[in-house]
Amino acid sequence: MVIDPVICIDCELCVPECPADAIYQDTKLPPEQAEFLEINAQLCQEWPNITELKPAPDDADKWNGVTDKLPLLER
Repeated sequence: MVIDPVICIDCELCVPECPADAIYQDTKLPPEQAEFLEINAQLCQEWPNITELKPAPDDADKWNGVTDKLPLLER
């Protein structure tokens, strides 16, 4: 999931809603996460907008907290 930085109004309402604690306001982004700003900006142009609540994937808990997943990203 990605957030369009052009549409985002920096209200931070999405931050506590993320069960994986994977959302940061861009001004509070940890330095080690900086590479994701560009990835996020690119992918938000390609991936569809989520317009309705959907259940988490069946394996969401298995992946929560796993580090170094970037090589697994499929574009």
